[in-house]
Amino acid sequence: MTDSPPSNALHRRAPAPAPVADVVLPCLDEAAALPGVLGAIPDGWRAIVVDNGSTDGSAELARALGATVVHEPRRGFGAACHAGLLAADAEFVCFCDCDGSLDPALLPGFVGRLAAGETDLLLGRRRPQGRGAWPLHARLGNLALSRMLRRRTGLRLRDLGPMRAGRREELLALGLTDRRSGYPLEMVVRASDSGLRVAETDVPYLSRTGKSKVTGTWRGTWHAVRDMRGVLRRPQAPAGVSAVRPPVSR
Repeated sequence: MTDSPPSNALHRRAPAPAPVADVVLPCLDEAAALPGVLGAIPDGWRAIVVDNGSTDGSAELARALGATVVHEPRRGFGAACHAGLLAADAEFVCFCDCDGSLDPALLPGFVGRLAAGETDLLLGRRRPQGRGAWPLHARLGNLALSRMLRRRTGLRLRDLGPMRAGRREELLALGLTDRRSGYPLEMVVRASDSGLRVAETDVPYLSRTGKSKVTGTWRGTWHAVRDMRGVLRRPQAPAGVSAVRPPVSR
């Protein structure tokens, strides 16, 4: 004689597996930060390091540490980010700086909220930890852009930081064209124009490893703000899918 399982056991389902994602990491001479950044990538996720012309061995180091390496010869933050997006094949794609200022280990929380249907594009609102993590001129530039974004789209975001997550197909369908510092803002603007829900969540922001290429100087911040203001001046554009993939080495 065998015991029958309780009737409610017949209706139990195994918990759904946690969603996985590809993590795009734009990289320009970040060899000092790469071991820590790649070590924080969640288990089972793929790190896509987009080398944007490094001369310090970043690409070789990233490959040795198990990352997928994409080579993007066109200089520009947007060029690197978009090359990574085109190389991704997971349902969810995350973006994170490769300088050690942001923690990729936080990204499962981002993707979990997307998978739960809470939002469509989730940005990390940077909360500086210690002096020097986020220079005053960079904060002021970010504040000004946030206000301009609110006037343009109605979105009440307090930061336009680089850490974010969305669904790959939805991001590709935005037809992003900026290949410089305006890329992160263009993603938000076009997402809003397309009817996607955009939200933000607090993330700790640490002092970066090495020298900043953009917001570490007044000049870099000015160029970034100029690029982003140009994005805000553009008329609403129809979304389209870009399908050309960059060269990838594994």
